[in-house]
Parts: sequence; C-alpha cells; structure tokens
Amino acid sequence: MTEHLVVPGDRAWRAAERARLLRFAEGSLLASGGFAWLDDRGVPDPNEPLQLWIHGRMTHIFGLESIHTGSVRALRLATNGIDVLGSLFEDRRNGGWYQAVDATGAPVDPTKASYGHAFVVLAAATGVAAGIPAAEPLLRRSLGVLMARFWEPEVGCVRERFLSADWTDEEPYRGVNANMHTVEALLTAASATGEVSRARDAERIAASLMNVQARGLGWRIPEHFDAAWTLLPEFNADNRGDHFRPYGLTIGHWLEWSRLLIAIDAALPNPAPWLIEGATHLFENSVRAGWPTPDAIGCPYTVDWDGRPIVEARLFWPMAEFVLAADALARRTGNALAVKMGPRIWADIDRYFLDRELGAWHSELDAAGAPASTVWSGKPDTYHAYQACLFPDLPLGLGRSGNR
Repeated sequence: MTEHLVVPGDRAWRAAERARLLRFAEGSLLASGGFAWLDDRGVPDPNEPLQLWIHGRMTHIFGLESIHTGSVRALRLATNGIDVLGSLFEDRRNGGWYQAVDATGAPVDPTKASYGHAFVVLAAATGVAAGIPAAEPLLRRSLGVLMARFWEPEVGCVRERFLSADWTDEEPYRGVNANMHTVEALLTAASATGEVSRARDAERIAASLMNVQARGLGWRIPEHFDAAWTLLPEFNADNRGDHFRPYGLTIGHWLEWSRLLIAIDAALPNPAPWLIEGATHLFENSVRAGWPTPDAIGCPYTVDWDGRPIVEARLFWPMAEFVLAADALARRTGNALAVKMGPRIWADIDRYFLDRELGAWHSELDAAGAPASTVWSGKPDTYHAYQACLFPDLPLGLGRSGNR
C-alpha cells in the first residue's frame, strides 16, 4: 500500500490544519462568553479588552466549521458568539456596537466604527447560514445600522467612525480597509439571505475604490482619504506600522481585494468584466511588489509608491490572502502566475509560519523568516488562516450555494 504524501496546501494538509487552528481558537472563550485576544500560547491576553472585530471573526469561523463539517462543538461556540454580540457588545441605548468592552459589557472603546460593524454583519450572516435562530434578527439589525449610519450613497462607500457612542463627532477620515471588510460582509449576507442587492452594494464599493481609485494608480490601492475622499498619501507617516491604518501601500490588501473581486463576480448574474481584470492586475502587482526575488520569505507589510519596503515585517495574514487569491484566480481564469505561485506560498507557510510548538501561525516574521513582534503581539485570531484552509474546498466566491 502506497503511503499518502501530504503536500502543503493540499486537501488533507488543509483539513488537518483547520482542526489544529480550531483547537487553538477554542482557547479564546471566556467565562463571560466573549472571545478574547490570544497570546502566543493561545491564552487570553489579560491586557486586552474584548474586541468587536475579534469576536465577530471568531464567531464567523466557528459558524463556518459547523456548516461545513457538522461539528456540534463549533455550532455551540458560534451560537455563543451570536448571543454575546446581542448582549455584551450591543449598545441598546444608541444603537450599534461598541468597538471594545470589558467582561461585564462596560464599554472600553465606545466609538462606532464601520470596520467593527462589518464583522457583526459577517458573523450574523454566517450564523444565519448555520441555522442559528438569533442570527437572523442580529443580521437585520446590523445591516440596518450599517446602511443607515455608515453608507454614503453619493460615493457608494462607507464612512469610517463616529467618536462618540451617540453617533456624534464623526471622524474626518475615510479608509479602504473598512470598506474592504464591508464588501466581504455584504457578500456573505447576500449568500445567507439570497438578497442579490447586497452583492450589488458590494460591487458599488468595489467599483468606486478599485475600478476608479486603484485603476487610476496602475492597480495599486490607496488606503487613506479625508472625509471628501481626497487621497492622503502621507497619512500616518509618523506611525508606519499601525495595525489597521499603516503608512503607505499594503500588499496584503491587494491580494484580499483580488479574491473579493472574484467573489463579487461569482455572486452576480451579470458581473462586469472589469472585476476579473482588476483581480488579475492586483494579484500580479502584489507578486511584483511583494516577492521581487525568488527566495523572498513572505512580503513586507507595507511599501511606498515606488514599491520599496517601508515596514519589513512579514505578517501571516497576507500569506493566507495570497493562497486564497491564487486559488480563486487560478480556478476562475487559469492565470499562469497564480497556478505557479500558489504551491510555493503554501510551502513557505508550512515551513516558516506554522507554529508547531505553541499552535496556530506565527503572526509575524522578520525578513529572514524568524518569529518577530514589531507590529502585532500574540495571535489575536485565526480568521485569515482558517479561511485559507477552507475556501479552496468551496465554490468560488463567498456564497456557499448557487455560485459558479
């Protein structure tokens, strides 16, 4: 009998890795019901409050696991996550969700941000697909808040953040990152509910930011704008390694948008041709900027407008988004670069990023491939890595039924 050789990134490898990631993720559950920020060992970090984006992401991945494997344990965790979004995090007085709370639900960060709200919609939509009863009203409420408070119909994008819990004192900033995750959330909601209009909203965001802004810059994605959507090329020049708003250009987002454009294409009955054009250019540009030499390990977190590295840290999530974009583009178009590079990046993930001692993936490496912590501390969540190990088994797009 021939022994099966497990190849990094193949179906058997990914199934085993999903199970390992989920075991690590289960350590995030607190007595309060919230999902905590994890340290390198998979233990809740006592210095971090409950973060809305982390809780939404973890609820989402447990929901995905219950849908695609039938895991009762994962369903219980996802159900818990949905319940906590409707209790600890939700602002019943003013509407919406706090960005961060303590274990009692007291707001630590009372601001209202589209980034965090996108993950409420994402978690709720996945909960609906998983058959969790409380997910449907949560999805209605969160979509209602997202569109009423954040949607800017004149530009077809979402605004960023209100600095007060009562929706006053709006921040004069617009960001591509929050819009990107709003696209993901809207596509997942479209899949869960069958409402194609949500996918149309996602397409409109992409058309504004990718087909206009990114196309106009040679398919490189600008990240930061003022309230009038005027580009701010020097934004955060004094805070270059910011978690969510780093200075310069973020290669991982080029990859993430590449796969999301393919997801929009898969979700619509008559998708625009530019979606695949844009996905292709973004992927190919990411390889040129992020992997300029054959022996490069990971890609720099950020680069400048000439493609020179700004923050050299190699983060795990662009690697996850690379293999997802490569898989989607290869399946959709047969793109030769995606077909060639996908297995190579999976091999690098296996060799350098998997933390076989403490669990999950190293959040950050240096340029030589050694673990580092200049940008992130600990291993906050397993969302990117888990999706990288699941989505290649599924139909294209974020919809889980009826997609091409």
